[in-house]
Amino acid sequence: MTIEILATFAIGICLLIGAFFMLVGVIGLLKFNDPMTRLHAPTKISTMGVGALLLASVIHSYTFGNGSAHQLLVMAFLFVTAPISANFFGKVNIHCGSCETPPPPAQDKTWATLDVPEADREIAEQKDA
Repeated sequence: MTIEILATFAIGICLLIGAFFMLVGVIGLLKFNDPMTRLHAPTKISTMGVGALLLASVIHSYTFGNGSAHQLLVMAFLFVTAPISANFFGKVNIHCGSCETPPPPAQDKTWATLDVPEADREIAEQKDA
């Protein structure tokens, strides 16, 4: 077996894995009814699906054509930005009250953005008014 045949099998497997993860992400996005549970489908599962599709593209470009770092850069950017956007979406859902508020921490009352420290309460009240 040559390297091209092995690469073709690897590309096919990566495409199948990517398509499966993307399908699971779409089903999760449609089936979940709570915004916080719906958040996991595009940010976790679909990210892995796109990562597998990009890996297939990397294997193809380095085996059959001129290799390029563009796919690797896109993959790195995707895996860095997906958790950050998930964090922002979660914070927006918590602040808008569209989901259940998380329980308060045991010791510290100012660990999250839900509670304002005593020194900043006057500023927060002016913003609300």
